[in-house]
Amino acid sequence: MKKSYKIEVDCANCAAKMEDATKKTAGVKDANINFMALKMKVEFEEGADPKEVMPRVLEACRKVEDDCEIFF
Repeated sequence: MKKSYKIEVDCANCAAKMEDATKKTAGVKDANINFMALKMKVEFEEGADPKEVMPRVLEACRKVEDDCEIFF
């Protein structure tokens, strides 16, 4: 399952680091962050519940940029 989310991030470098952190999060198969469009696309692993995975993704992203926001 793939989902798209609006994201607030301050710089392209942070977006790249957040993308890497998201890809390492349990339940995430793949992720892509488009800094210019402020969009995050997440592909979830089979059987993963996005409602359970996305709070962990947000936590991982806030380790990179503590004031980032993902709207889900």
